[in-house]
Amino acid sequence: MRVRDWQDILADVTDADVDPDGWRAVAGDRRSGLGEDLFIGHPNAGVYALKTYTKSPIELRGVGARVARRIDDDLEPLLPNREREAPGRFAVRSPPEDEDHAETMAKRLEETVKVHAEAPTTPDDFFEDVMDALDSPAFGPMDYEFDGRPDRLEDLSEEFADADKLLSKDLDELIEDDGVGRGFQ
Repeated sequence: MRVRDWQDILADVTDADVDPDGWRAVAGDRRSGLGEDLFIGHPNAGVYALKTYTKSPIELRGVGARVARRIDDDLEPLLPNREREAPGRFAVRSPPEDEDHAETMAKRLEETVKVHAEAPTTPDDFFEDVMDALDSPAFGPMDYEFDGRPDRLEDLSEEFADADKLLSKDLDELIEDDGVGRGFQ
């Protein structure tokens, strides 16, 4: 396992050549210390673990690693899906390549919203169509607690205990090096 910057991990997710709506995620507060834990997985791309913290209101920092090459039968129940309760949704998006691409995406998004405004639809269908219009490379169900840890997050942290320990150590070093928690200097 190779620990890398959290943005490099998200680049791997966006570059993965897999079905974009097959991704699933679990996130919440770190077990101890500052920041949040995130596991994101896809049956054909594997499972990634990220640990991040907010250095300032405009800067997110963190580390991550690929912790599994695929989702096997043991990992399947630890990640949410549409059939089981999944209280939220998430998406990873890539910025438009240029102004023309941005305009094309905006037009597709506008048309998608119009279609859903005129026809009966479900929130899940609307979400998926918006993600398609925006060319999101990864989206799906998410189990997230803003001020806690979902049970699935605990289970995944225990399943990948060695990775969790290593990533926590690296994130704590990053936090210490950044001087976060020392007040104003």
